[in-house]
Amino acid sequence: MKLLMHICCANCALYPLEDLLSKGIDIKGLWFNPNIHPYNEYQNRLDAVKGLQKLWDLDVEYIDHYGLKEFLKATVNREDERCIFCYTMRLEETAGTAKKMGLDGFTTSLLVSPYQKFDMIITVGREMENKYSIPFHSEDFRPGWKTGVSLSKELGLYRQKYCGCMYSEMEKHLKIKNEK
Repeated sequence: MKLLMHICCANCALYPLEDLLSKGIDIKGLWFNPNIHPYNEYQNRLDAVKGLQKLWDLDVEYIDHYGLKEFLKATVNREDERCIFCYTMRLEETAGTAKKMGLDGFTTSLLVSPYQKFDMIITVGREMENKYSIPFHSEDFRPGWKTGVSLSKELGLYRQKYCGCMYSEMEKHLKIKNEK
């Protein structure tokens, strides 16, 4: 079986990659994250994925598009609905790409993070599964989150401090401010 795995960042990819590869599942990665802001954050995460690709000899496809304009157009005045748009945008690209490549299915490293909206990701994944007639591998990787964090530190990978979009960056700063 060969899956296309959407990679949101190198850190989140670690545990799902280890888990799936240990089960004999062949993985091709896909970098497509036009939601990440600012540009230097986008570049840091992209560079970390490229570094992991070299370290682990991974097969990764890159759609290197800094899509801030599109992301903002779709989410302005709907900031509380941004996550559904973000998941849909990335999983639709992943499902369509997996279908074009003739792979057996698709998944996402987003499924490892306890900070993501797991049920929403599953719902969007199933919608894309139906739309593109390609199976969505919906494994709950969250139990391996801490393992991935430790491995990330061992490997010296860039470790981001927020989900990725400008709204999540703002929320991070407001939380820090309110904790002081």
